[in-house]
Amino acid sequence: MIKNYFDKQFELRYFEMNKCGMATSTTILILLEETAADHCYSINHSLYQLGAQNVGWVLISGVLQMERYPNYKEKITIRTWLSKYSTVKGFRENIIYDEQNNIIGSARGLWVFFDIEKRRPAKIFDSIKEKWAFCSKESMDYNISKKIKAIENPDVELKFKVNKFDTDMNKHVNNIRYLQWVIESVPDEIIDNYYLYSIDGRFISEAHYGQTIISLIKNHTENTSFMHTIKIKGTNKVCATAKTVWKKIERGHKKFKIC
Repeated sequence: MIKNYFDKQFELRYFEMNKCGMATSTTILILLEETAADHCYSINHSLYQLGAQNVGWVLISGVLQMERYPNYKEKITIRTWLSKYSTVKGFRENIIYDEQNNIIGSARGLWVFFDIEKRRPAKIFDSIKEKWAFCSKESMDYNISKKIKAIENPDVELKFKVNKFDTDMNKHVNNIRYLQWVIESVPDEIIDNYYLYSIDGRFISEAHYGQTIISLIKNHTENTSFMHTIKIKGTNKVCATAKTVWKKIERGHKKFKIC
């Protein structure tokens, strides 16, 4: 009998931690992508096999919500499955468990099957649909298809050059790099005293090696949420929009290590 989900375990490593010994939000996104990649590999459609056929998966919208971040050497399990398919795209669900099987996070992503050479959506292979059993249950009740408007009057703007290591095998900037650019624009006072509870993002157009990125941020509600926009300098083209929600770290709370 085919399971309708795929599990992968991780033990958190030193270089994946922040200065307090807790996993970063970037680390969590990397582990989610690694789980999805292993899910592809498990059905003999690894990302490298797909890449050899000039196709791959591209994230167009997604949300991550964390009740807490795992600590150094803590073991977690990420469970992933597909909840819905269309001809060219599918919804990937994720739940993150700690060692006691408590849910510490969840995520949803809308992925498009992509023709790398033609730079447009492609029909999902029948063999993928046949081997990937799915479950209609959703990991969280959250609409990731709703548009997030671009910022027009930002509070802060930061510029970044797109380097070679910012791009992936699909020949564009990886979505994890966008999160890093978003976090860089958040005030230090928030970074030091709050934790990223959720990020909801939309990926609108591609950015490539050599371009200059502008990360814009606007305070949405005082010290609890921010709106973000990533643009390409010179063209004003919007690459991504996002909303982050931050929660105050309670001093002495057992879930969080305070430096």
